[in-house]
Amino acid sequence: MTADDSFGRLDDDDFPAYTMGRAADMLGTTQSFLRAIGEHRLITPLRSPGGHRRYSRYQLRIAARARELVDQGTPVEAACRIVILEDQLQEAQRINAEHRRTSGSANPPAAA
Repeated sequence: MTADDSFGRLDDDDFPAYTMGRAADMLGTTQSFLRAIGEHRLITPLRSPGGHRRYSRYQLRIAARARELVDQGTPVEAACRIVILEDQLQEAQRINAEHRRTSGSANPPAAA
């Protein structure tokens, strides 16, 4: 990958740009918290060629939401499940809205 390729990925939410240490610092949490939410399959970091965990901005947003719930007293396992369900709900709402847009334009309502 060239430097030009790397710069093009800076806006990519799914590009694994952050090391575990940097991700933990950015979230104000510990590396063990990131490992824990990984064990509960909330996020699965990509691995560098050397085997180090790398996180994307999208994954950091998900981890930040889990941390917010844990800070409010929710157990890690429950926080991970809540975040997964929230993400699934948001995706379902997006799909429903898209379906409404496409079905509405394809079949306009009949005049009464």
